[in-house]
Amino acid sequence: MASIASIREITRRFPSAIKRDCLLRLCCFVRNESFLSRQCLNCITFANQRSYKAVRLSLPAPHVASPFDFSLLSERNIFWHQNILCKWLCARNMSNASVELKTDEDVIRFSFSKSLGRVGSTYGKGTAKRHKMSKKAKLNELRFYRLKAKKKMNSPNPEVRIRYKLEKAKRKEAWLVEKLIKYEVPRAPAEAYDPEILTEEERHYLKRTGEKKKNYVQVGRRGVFGGVVLNMHLHWKNHETVKVTCKPCKPGQVHEYAEELARLSKGIVIDIKPNNAIIFYRGKNYVQPKIMSPPDTLSKNKALEKYKYEQSLDHTSNFIEKLEKELEEYLEHKARYKKGKESAPQDFLVI
Repeated sequence: MASIASIREITRRFPSAIKRDCLLRLCCFVRNESFLSRQCLNCITFANQRSYKAVRLSLPAPHVASPFDFSLLSERNIFWHQNILCKWLCARNMSNASVELKTDEDVIRFSFSKSLGRVGSTYGKGTAKRHKMSKKAKLNELRFYRLKAKKKMNSPNPEVRIRYKLEKAKRKEAWLVEKLIKYEVPRAPAEAYDPEILTEEERHYLKRTGEKKKNYVQVGRRGVFGGVVLNMHLHWKNHETVKVTCKPCKPGQVHEYAEELARLSKGIVIDIKPNNAIIFYRGKNYVQPKIMSPPDTLSKNKALEKYKYEQSLDHTSNFIEKLEKELEEYLEHKARYKKGKESAPQDFLVI
């Protein structure tokens, strides 16, 4: 007990002086060999190595004796003190590496596996750091690409100029298509409803009524969005019919607008005028819905953004067609010129 106390006092007073290499020297303080068994000394000597896990597994378990055997009780106390000393020696340098004994090709080897203490951590992994470019390097790179593009634009060869413009236009077209995909709203499942059957007299009456009345809804460059359907329901609160004017409108686009508005508003198309006007009838059993703006439609701002991208895509597609036609004409002209140049010396020799 005195030897263990002396070791502890030394470690408390001089913690930096006692290291892994000098653990064997501390054994000289213990003079009573009967107090510290050979297993404890083996544990002290093995503390200088890395296979601490195997040493911990080889430690003896505390022996429980009967209360009548005082010799066994003293032996139990000795084992308990041995375990405390071994834990104190091994805790500082203990690792979680497991030791395996391999007998491959009649040769005994000890192998150490990886540490299990840091699962999922990136400790010890060689992660390549991302090289950050300086501001000057970025500016130089941009300047290089600008000069490269300027060189192609000012090239004396027409084919180089046309191909550069064509590649740039195709990149822009692909970018616009990706942008327009974000504005595609999935259609809601169609609700089951019975469309009303109107006679010719009723259609004629509703057509004349819609032409005479001045209430109308405008479909502009944004196209069909939630606000158009909302305005139709607000008009149907006091009127049976409503006129929808489409301006600007491409040829044949009026019929698409009529189908889309009939699906969203559950109205009936009475007539489509030549001046791109559509007359809608609300129905005999019309009930104003709680949500007058359908959820599967775009908002006003998003509809405007979609229109701008569509307009840009149309212009870019037309420009690509124009450039492809120019490139084809230039290649044909180049082939004719080369063919005429090859046939010219033969005609001169014949003469």
